[in-house]
Amino acid sequence: MNLKEFYEYIEGDYADVTARLMGEKLTERFVLKFLDDPSYDLLCSSLDAGNNEEAFRAAHTIKGVSQNLSFTKLYESSSVLSDELRGGGSANAETVERVKSDYLKTVDAVKKLKAD
Repeated sequence: MNLKEFYEYIEGDYADVTARLMGEKLTERFVLKFLDDPSYDLLCSSLDAGNNEEAFRAAHTIKGVSQNLSFTKLYESSSVLSDELRGGGSANAETVERVKSDYLKTVDAVKKLKAD
């Protein structure tokens, strides 16, 4: 899988991110670093513990990273979750499942990109 195929697969914006980061090399470097971000694990553990404040921070971080990397689909779902959790609100189960699905699809694709 090449970088353009990666962005197509995850429903991201290849043109936007490569223009902003001035090419594929730097974009790919940051995409691969996405695997090191602990925010998803923090989100899951915080939701399981009922700590909505910490879950908000994790969702907000995922939203920001996704926006910076033009992971459009993950950005959209994590943005909705972040809004639900803002101010101590609770998360809709469907929203959580959408974020998990979008996140796992993105991670899977990053691993494929890294392997190729």
